[in-house]
Amino acid sequence: MAMDLKEIESFIKEAMPDAIVEIHDLAGDGNHYSATVTSSQFSGKSKIEQHKMVYNSLKGRMGNELHALAIKTKES
Repeated sequence: MAMDLKEIESFIKEAMPDAIVEIHDLAGDGNHYSATVTSSQFSGKSKIEQHKMVYNSLKGRMGNELHALAIKTKES
């Protein structure tokens, strides 16, 4: 079962309460999304570490309920 935009945003905000999350359905199919996540928690971390934080917030749903997520991270 695919995840919707609000579910993805909810998981990210649960892990990073200060995050500003912008999500777009890239293909209109509920399986291919892009997310821009801005958080102070990214401060001092590499892009790889930042992306891992976002993936970890999804609690194993990447590749299962969530097929594809392009991530862009920013420090606030």
